[in-house]
Formats: sequence, C-alpha cells, structure tokens
Amino acid sequence: MELASVRPQAAPSPNPSAVPDQPGAARSPRAVTVLGSTGSIGTQTLDLLRDRQRFQVRALAAGRNAALLAQQAIALGADLAVIADPAHYATLRDALAGTGIRAAAGPDAVIEAASLDADWTMAAITGAAGLQATLAAIRRGRSVALANKEALVCAGDVMLRAVRDAGATLLPVDSEHNAIFQSMADGNAAHIDRIVLTASGGPFRTWTHAAMRDAAPEAALKHPVWSMGAKITIDSATLMNKGLELIEAARLFTLPEDRIDVLVHPQSTVHGLVCYQDGSVLAQLGAPDMRIPIAHTLAWPTRMATQARRLDLASLGKLEFFAPDPDRFPALRLAREALRAGAGAPTILSAANEVAVAAFLDRRIGFLDIADLCERVLDTLGAPPADTISDVLALDHLARVEAERRLAAPREV
Repeated sequence: MELASVRPQAAPSPNPSAVPDQPGAARSPRAVTVLGSTGSIGTQTLDLLRDRQRFQVRALAAGRNAALLAQQAIALGADLAVIADPAHYATLRDALAGTGIRAAAGPDAVIEAASLDADWTMAAITGAAGLQATLAAIRRGRSVALANKEALVCAGDVMLRAVRDAGATLLPVDSEHNAIFQSMADGNAAHIDRIVLTASGGPFRTWTHAAMRDAAPEAALKHPVWSMGAKITIDSATLMNKGLELIEAARLFTLPEDRIDVLVHPQSTVHGLVCYQDGSVLAQLGAPDMRIPIAHTLAWPTRMATQARRLDLASLGKLEFFAPDPDRFPALRLAREALRAGAGAPTILSAANEVAVAAFLDRRIGFLDIADLCERVLDTLGAPPADTISDVLALDHLARVEAERRLAAPREV
C-alpha cells in the first residue's frame, strides 16, 4: 500500500520529495500560521504556541470573532491578523491600533495569510470555506497540519496533487487519522491489512430510532466526551463525522473503503488501530484531548510536552467496542457510497450535509432528516467530475442550492 500524502515517521517525510521541518532546525523560532484561530482547534493550537522562544506566529485568521482574534494576535505577537468577514474589520483594526500587528479582512486576505512563508500551518477553517486557503498553504511546500477534513473530502484529488507538486508535508490532525499515522510509525505500510477508525457514538448512541426522530438540537449538542464546535458536534451525533473521516482516511492512506472499518468506542481512549497482515494490531491511546494530536503534528517528527491529562488505564477500567448501527446511523452508508462513486460525490455529500446541519440547528428539519436530505441530494446530482478547485467549488454551490430547494419542498419525493 502506498500512502498518498502521509507516511510513518520512520520514512524521511510524509511526501517523498519533502524534508520535514523540525522545530528549531531550519529557523528558530519556528514560523507558524493558524487558519481558524478562534475555533475549537484553533484555540487549542494557540495553547501550544505560547513559547515565543520556540514559535513565531506569522498570521492568525478567523471568521467573525474579531475581538478574540485581536486578543490572540496581541498575546502571541502575530505579524498579521485576518478576519474573513469584512463587516468585522473595523473592530479588528481598532483593537490592533498601535500594536504594530497588521490587520486585514476578506477571503482574499485569508488566502494571503495562508500563502505566507511559514514552516507550519494549521488548516482549521471548517467546511468548504477553508478549501482555497488550505490549498494556498499546501502550495507553499511546507508542513500543513490538516484539521479541515473537508479539504480531502471535497477536493481530495486536487489537494493531493498539490501536495505532490509542491513537495509539501501533510500531517493529519483529526484524532483518528493522527492515531493511524502514529500506529504506522514502524514504516511497514505495505503490510497493512486494514485500519480501524473509532467513534464515540455521540449523544444518541443508545437512543431508539423513534427517540432520535424527536431529538432537539440541544440534545444533539451534548456530546458525552468531546468539546467541539456546533457543526462537528452534530456530525458526531449523526456519525456523518465518521463518514467524512472514512473518506479522508481513504485519501490519506490510499485504501479502498472496504479496508477501512469503523467501531463505536464510548470511552474515546483508543483513537485508531492498524491491523497488519501478520495478525498484529497497533493502536494509539490517549485522553480525549485534541491538544495531543495537534502537538504531535506541531513537533513532528519529534515530540513536545503538553498539559493534556495523562491516561490512567487502571481508573478507566474497561474499553468497549461495538459495530455501528446502520439503521439508526445511515450517514456511514452514505459516505461509503459517495466514496465508491468517486469524482464529485463526496463534495456533494459534504456540502449537502453542511446545509442539513444548519437547517437542523435552525429547527427547520428534524434530526433524522439530516441524512435523508443528504441522500436525496446525492441521488439527484450523482458523481460529476471534480478535477479542479473550480469544479469543486461549483459542485459545492450546486449541492447547496439543491439542498435548499429540497428544504423548501420537504415532501417532494
């Protein structure tokens, strides 16, 4: 098995033509950029960047929270702070007045920030909104820590082609993919039989189908283990998050979908497993704290200290694993079907899901309608080509329009 963009640590680099950045090796302090700095992943990333002797923050980019962005930029001494929504530019500009930190606004400014010559860039802008910025960071040919799973779900071929062309290093931040990456550290990727992604099961793991039908957004947002943003928390409740991760894993590790398994693991302690041809199974364990995989990518190929809680297996007592229920959680089936269909089907699934989740949070549809809407949009649009970033963005728009059309006529068959 050949890995498209990440390789075990025993290999020279995740990309054959790239040399990994080592903290303090190429330059000291190490230059970093964080795209999506005010979100859950972004704020946890900044917790690891407080050491100015080791890290220099080139740029921070956020969506609308200009006040928090300004605080972050001042605290870390960033060179540039960018707010994607121009309506909040004045707030950012005024908060940074006299600090020497440059302020900018708009989608083009976010892409500019991503294009800066940073040794390491965190790509954590959620959804399709982060595609072009992530692509810009990859084209710099440096290390990109990928937390925006939509980059590989929506534009996998485009992104991986850019990784190869630029000689970039793509490092997975999702706890499951990072766990697989760590479990492949012995360099024996060619001897892998299959990989296993784990899922907490979300807040509705034990709920009946009837109860899930009436579930309110407040219930879906109460994740039993992880603290995440609203969209990804709803995706965890539907298991669409795991479906998108399955597509991402297929891209990252060049595996067909029938060699990627998903297990529900309520303790969220085993984050991923690699099953080898000799019967060995290697797993990565850790507390459910995103600072652990973030730190792994930030220090890769070495390690760095974090304040994450240490795992106490004796106190934990047990580790449970269950097969996911395909009837109550059809999102996994939809993801596998989209992956098998290929071309633009994953792009369509991801876009339709974003619309459906937003509609659920706005109480326009029920919880079970999320997967249903995604399936209807997929059935309508099929799997058109998605060979360029323009194709991807056009398909993303088309899927959103179709999803909104379906929402306006929910009884349409």
